[in-house]
Amino acid sequence: MADIQLDGAGFARLLHDLTASAESGDGARFAAHFTADAVYHDYIYGPHTGRADIAHMMQGLFHRDAADYRWSMFDPVFDAATGMGYAWSLSRFTSTIPQFAGADIVIDGMSRFIVRDGLISDYRESVNGGVAMQQLGVPPEKMAKVFARWTDWLRARTETVAYLAKRL
Repeated sequence: MADIQLDGAGFARLLHDLTASAESGDGARFAAHFTADAVYHDYIYGPHTGRADIAHMMQGLFHRDAADYRWSMFDPVFDAATGMGYAWSLSRFTSTIPQFAGADIVIDGMSRFIVRDGLISDYRESVNGGVAMQQLGVPPEKMAKVFARWTDWLRARTETVAYLAKRL
């Protein structure tokens, strides 16, 4: 594939198309915005690698658990030289998880994108999941278990290990 260079406006279009695809619930349409070897790091469902796995995460997991989904990206910034972009987002959904069915959730987050050949090769998000769990009515002891898992994920990341190894 020829190298496709994005600029800031192209990155904003990519994000608009990505979020519209996510809202549609069509996993294949959503995954088409990613490279074949992409990794999508979801704060609830964990990392998913490759288009088939990313499609399953969006359609088979997220849309199984959520209805009336909306996701909007704001203030996108993109560095064409590195292929790295960021955006702040708001999303909302209605839970379809039986014990939380009908709960209306709104969250905000920051997303980091690595773009290669016009497609996303790595996606990471930072979301305060505690805000979502409080809106769902998750019991505090369950929240503690989830927060422990998220802490383990953070501490195991290569970047975090390297960061913690450096001393002043």
